[in-house]
Amino acid sequence: MNQTAHLSRRRFLLGTGIALSLPAFESFAAGTATNESPRRLVCVGNHLGFYPGNFFPKAAGKDYVPTSTLKPLEAHRDDLTVFSHLDHGLNGGHKAVQGFLTSIKKEEAAGFPEKNVSLDQAAAEHVGSSTRFPSINTGITNGTDMCWTRAGVHVPPINNPATLFRGLFVNSPQGEREAERTRLKYRASVLDALRDSASALNRTLNAADRDKLDQYLTSVRDVERRLQMSKEWIDRPKPKSLIDEVLNAERQHIDQVALFYDLVALALQTDSTRVATLETGLGFRTAELDLESYHALSHHGKSPDRVGQLQVVEAFLTTKLSNFVSRLKEAQIFDNTLIVFGSGMSDGSIHSNRNLPVLLAGGGLKHQGHVDCPVEQHERVPLSNLWLSVLNWFGLERERFGRSTGTFSPMEIG
Repeated sequence: MNQTAHLSRRRFLLGTGIALSLPAFESFAAGTATNESPRRLVCVGNHLGFYPGNFFPKAAGKDYVPTSTLKPLEAHRDDLTVFSHLDHGLNGGHKAVQGFLTSIKKEEAAGFPEKNVSLDQAAAEHVGSSTRFPSINTGITNGTDMCWTRAGVHVPPINNPATLFRGLFVNSPQGEREAERTRLKYRASVLDALRDSASALNRTLNAADRDKLDQYLTSVRDVERRLQMSKEWIDRPKPKSLIDEVLNAERQHIDQVALFYDLVALALQTDSTRVATLETGLGFRTAELDLESYHALSHHGKSPDRVGQLQVVEAFLTTKLSNFVSRLKEAQIFDNTLIVFGSGMSDGSIHSNRNLPVLLAGGGLKHQGHVDCPVEQHERVPLSNLWLSVLNWFGLERERFGRSTGTFSPMEIG
């Protein structure tokens, strides 16, 4: 791709402007090969949000005083940006959390061309079969529903680290690979028959029914694409792990956060994937931190004791994020990896979906500390504008995403 084509991606410059003005990326220089430094995206979502008083700094800009939740990230202050007063425009408490990476609830998805596709899955489509796994989706506990395909289908997370380890590093026996090849061939033949039947049926339908059929065929094409990717990688050896094998262990344990981060880092480092997610759900246990139930703590009612316990949990989560950033830096892939961290819930005690806790880290960006976006309703910036800019950074040349009204432009943040 020539320099002009690369520079067109500087719509992300408009998309982040004052908030996140891009430095001169080496990959924008004429003659630089981009396949030596692929872009990577990691999205981390916490279902129960973050207590606003623990998360948001009081001052904007680079000289903000870090809150209790941000203190563990202090070593990486120059490599992240915190955003205030962004949200996805949805209501519904826990049900609206699913829209963190989409800005569209599944009940409203039918009116959108890509339904409620999530940020990670849009990026995964762009990666295609360049890696063994277009995306790796992980999560702790039930109630995690952050990731969605363009057909509006929920992508369930892997919630067993041992399963993820085997998928990344343990080669399947020949018999299992042959069985997988047969399974893919059978499913492909069924899809071929469905597609042929649907094409013949299309000629007899009215406009409304043709639209429904088109949505169905989109789902079929999505499955076909995934089948093709799987087939291409069946016989390719997996990379060797840099850590000992992860064995089955107790689930829904808070310490699994660190283990999933380690496995995601290895997946990125070995180029097994370039898109990954981690979801922490409703009820993972926090007894090992000598605290009450995390879900119960989220209903703090502004109790100083419970807010103080939330500080411990939330600082634990950002400490693990900080360790993940350090690991990516050690692997020398941090500047080509953009991390999205936050929640579709703000204050869990009142089930608020406004003023969502969001930060970006890495990506080779010139970060600006704390960006305080407009509060007034008529000036508010949709969170999906930021996601659109993230996709532009990732390499997708597109003009809309979800409910976006444009990229995250400097005019919108004043």
